[in-house]
Amino acid sequence: MSRLSERPATAEVGVARPHESAALHVTGRALYTDDVALRTPRLLHAHPVCAPHAHAFVTRLDPKPAYDIDGVVRVLTADDVPGVNDAGTKHDEPLFPTEVMFHGHAVAWVLGESLEAARVGAAAVEVDYEPLPAILTVVEAIEEASFQGMQPRLERGDVAAGLERAAHVFTGEIDFAGQEHFYLETHASLALVDDDGQVFVQSSTQHPTETQEIVAHVLGLASHQVTVQCLRMGGGFGGKEMQPHGFAAVAALGARLTGRPVRLRLTRQQDMTMSGKRHGFHATWRVGFDDDGRLQALEATLTSDGGWSLDLSEPVLSRALCHVDNAYWIPDIRVDGRVARTHKTSQTAFRGFGGPQGMLVIEDVLGRCAPLLGLDPAELRRRNFYAEGHTTPYGQEVRHAERLTRAWDEVLTTSDFEARRAEIARANAGSPHRKRGLAITPVKFGISFNFTSFNQAGALVHVYKDGSVLINHGGTEMGQGLHTKMLQVAATALGLPIERVRLAPTRTDKVPNTSATAASSGADLNGAAVKDACDQILARLRPVREVLGPTALWDDVVRTAYFDRIQLWAAGFYKTDGLSWDANAVQGSPFKYFAYGVAAAEVSVDGFTGAYQVDRVDIVHDVGDSLSPLVDIGQIEGGFLQGVGWLTLEDLRWDTSDGPGRGRLATPSASTYKLPSLSELPADFRVALLERAAEDGAVYGSKAVGEPPLMLAFAVREALRDAVAAFRPAGDSVELDSPATPEAVFWAIRGGRP
Repeated sequence: MSRLSERPATAEVGVARPHESAALHVTGRALYTDDVALRTPRLLHAHPVCAPHAHAFVTRLDPKPAYDIDGVVRVLTADDVPGVNDAGTKHDEPLFPTEVMFHGHAVAWVLGESLEAARVGAAAVEVDYEPLPAILTVVEAIEEASFQGMQPRLERGDVAAGLERAAHVFTGEIDFAGQEHFYLETHASLALVDDDGQVFVQSSTQHPTETQEIVAHVLGLASHQVTVQCLRMGGGFGGKEMQPHGFAAVAALGARLTGRPVRLRLTRQQDMTMSGKRHGFHATWRVGFDDDGRLQALEATLTSDGGWSLDLSEPVLSRALCHVDNAYWIPDIRVDGRVARTHKTSQTAFRGFGGPQGMLVIEDVLGRCAPLLGLDPAELRRRNFYAEGHTTPYGQEVRHAERLTRAWDEVLTTSDFEARRAEIARANAGSPHRKRGLAITPVKFGISFNFTSFNQAGALVHVYKDGSVLINHGGTEMGQGLHTKMLQVAATALGLPIERVRLAPTRTDKVPNTSATAASSGADLNGAAVKDACDQILARLRPVREVLGPTALWDDVVRTAYFDRIQLWAAGFYKTDGLSWDANAVQGSPFKYFAYGVAAAEVSVDGFTGAYQVDRVDIVHDVGDSLSPLVDIGQIEGGFLQGVGWLTLEDLRWDTSDGPGRGRLATPSASTYKLPSLSELPADFRVALLERAAEDGAVYGSKAVGEPPLMLAFAVREALRDAVAAFRPAGDSVELDSPATPEAVFWAIRGGRP
């Protein structure tokens, strides 16, 4: 057991504690970026001038009429940018574009004394456009060869030989949708400038360092002249990893030009219209099995919908390729990836970061092929599990593969799976118009950033003379409980009650050069950095404690150390060891470990309408040795339900007609975009953490929990397939759209599409 993962007998980690801001959340006292903005005097409000075309040239932009509106202070255009007119890390996202690339693209921003003045002023800005042809779907992009970025290939063995030796070969394709983040707090920024021109930005961002860098280069400043703080977020899910930078830059530009604080907060409709989403994908595949149902070869092409710019599309695609195997050993494999360029919002990170899209391909393959092979889908999946000694197609050893088997067997046992399946078959035989379905699916998800350099973190720990402790780390809190875990880590490392430790907001002038809070790595990276800082302080205090004796109180040790001029603060640092990744070759060991999980889901489907409900879900999930069980169970439940939303409910629609609204998002609000809610939770929802699963080399033996549970929702989609099959002739292969909305289920029952 490594020092990092070694856990003391008495520890704050492992205790089921509520979220550190739970009381603030439920009483409404928790402050968010826009709350701070509205308490700021002399505040200006920003409103966008949005283009009504999916693709067009800006031929004329006249801001003068806006100044006739009472309360309008400034119109921001490209001419006002002192640095680089770009808000992206790939330098392909003009902050003030001359070529409109999606419906709702902001070509200018208006600052007003009130939001209403800014809104009316934005409507008064005169803009002329030259409309251009727009590509809106992945299929259209493929036909037009409209691609961007790298086109990686994942390959092992000889896929042609593998397909040749296979006893059974099947082909298919699937087109599946993206997903709107729908965080409760929309994008928000507040920018202020001090008397020396230093810029302070409060932003709802998952990546303060990158927001700092983008703001600096737009303003033509060095990074040390810009400070970014993230107090907390009302949700992020990946949508605030890259997308906040441009909004923060607009607010900062306005503050620099006017000398007044500038607030930029999107309405819900603006947020959905202007910000990126989960990548939709189109996939074609050819797969071979032997007579026992074991996978022999897979040949596939995955095309993601990147939208108008690259954003994070390349690493998202890379992770999709790395997870196309999910939990299954495939001897010969070749998967090609490419990013389509379409005239839609630039799609971005979303919980799972391409992993769910890759896994959906193989789970759809197995679900469709099982009846063609004459095998039960659960048995087909189980026969193809990774075993100890296997490696992934990209060359990484699959450690602890037996944990997947243990979780699978535990779910089968605790859910009484076989008996329920027999009972469901009997019930379906006597119920012609309502059928039930039951399915079980696994998850194997790699933890770490594919981009190796991001696997680092810093922390700052202060011990004050009275023995109280203040910690600051590079991770951001978006409701996921990261701060709660960091408090528990610090209290455990120092051997203190958690009440003696406080956590300060995330700021770039306290912990610099941090990575995004993403890739499920927040607790792993920042927890190890916090522990490192605590260990440094304890090492300095050790001689003092030896003098005072082992029973000396913490406060006495600290006070004595201060008078002995011993440093009582430390900067901690951590980098994940053992990682390697060649993005061009799609080979290496990009992940510290794999998180495993298994879910069984039961659904009921109405044959007349396709409407359904999720009746019961049983989950066993691997979080290692949990840092905070209550937080982890909440993440499992929330991630699972978000996955159910993506796979069965949330249906993004754009106007694909040739009319004047072409390219407009047709589902820009909660009234048109169906979100999962309490009513979609299964009536019987059982979640258990896998026991005896401590992860050596991770902080206190824990594992990441943010993203992997989302993919447990495949069990619901496969249960719907099972229920649909009960309406159809035995042995039919059921093709199911994604999202599997009631409409899609209705048409699947009837064996086709409208």
